[in-house]
Amino acid sequence: MKILSLELNNFRNYKRVNVDFDDGLNVLYGKNASGKTNMLESIYLCSIFHSPRTVKDKEMVLIGENKATVSLTLKTKYKKQTINLQIDDKGKKKVLVDNIPLNRAGELFGVLGVVFFSPDEMKLVKESPQERRRFMDVGLSQQQRSYFYSLQRYNKTLKQKNNLLKEWSKSRNIDDMLDVWDACLAKEGAVIMSKRIAYIDTLNDAASRFHNAISSEKESLKLSYESSLVFDNENIKKTNTEEIEKKLYESIVSARAKDKEIGYSTVGPHRDDIKIEINGKDSRKFASQGQQRTVALALKLGEVIIYKNEIGEAPVLLLDDVLSELDIDRQKLLLDMTNGFQTVITCTEFNLDCEYNGIYVMDGTAKNNKRNEYFMSALTD
Repeated sequence: MKILSLELNNFRNYKRVNVDFDDGLNVLYGKNASGKTNMLESIYLCSIFHSPRTVKDKEMVLIGENKATVSLTLKTKYKKQTINLQIDDKGKKKVLVDNIPLNRAGELFGVLGVVFFSPDEMKLVKESPQERRRFMDVGLSQQQRSYFYSLQRYNKTLKQKNNLLKEWSKSRNIDDMLDVWDACLAKEGAVIMSKRIAYIDTLNDAASRFHNAISSEKESLKLSYESSLVFDNENIKKTNTEEIEKKLYESIVSARAKDKEIGYSTVGPHRDDIKIEINGKDSRKFASQGQQRTVALALKLGEVIIYKNEIGEAPVLLLDDVLSELDIDRQKLLLDMTNGFQTVITCTEFNLDCEYNGIYVMDGTAKNNKRNEYFMSALTD
């Protein structure tokens, strides 16, 4: 999977720009605040339909304009496609693939696969479980559209149930209604959990190898799925979806009295987490900033491998400001690891001796410069 070209109109700080991408390494370089991350954001938007940086979509429209457009052309091993996305100044979005409007956001999943890393991704390691659940959900939704729809149905049902729990003292026959919601939650929740469990089991193998290499074999990484279900998590990956559904329903019903008191549902995949261990210690509590970066990067590289194995071709890897905190040897190692699939990175400087497509970004403009002939002079202009 390769991005061929990208055109932005009134997007963030870009009035109008058009750039081309090569199959391998693409380097967006320039001074800070010139618009490099904005370009990565536009690519991510064409894959996930949501920004990785803001929940206010209208912020992506250039100030003073009534709409922004992103047009991206990509090539898979089977065909060439174009994604056209529009955002108006109210934040409303619409997207077309090959000029055909998509009715649901889920239809965009699988068209362009991306894996995105930025300094903010370090919160995957030490911040709330919500960040780690989102990591699983985005990765799985890109690979399996059915997972995204199961997640949608689960979240809609959960919201309805929680609304009912908040009003339980005023409602009659609440247990009859809860029986219906709980059965739906158990059915969809079991699908979500079974896919997440398999995903983390596979990711553990891939990410641990990358982590071992990046840490110069000084640290070992272990991932495991932490379930809110009341049974041995070590055995959870041996159970099938039907068994998980049964156990999940029993656990949800058992927690009903407690849930009525506090006004929300306490059992299910919306409460689950990923346990991340470095040398046997829980990194969510003890990881240093450097360890957080290494773990997050290993998770992202592992995500690329899983996507490639599942879909049959690699996604596009987007790396925002990843080189600045790595020494020269680890920079070279990272680029070696990305060999074989398209990578787009941002940086202020790039001095490594390798083949790449340079794209110079300055104040909302961008220019292809494959040989990087004026790199240092451009930075000092």
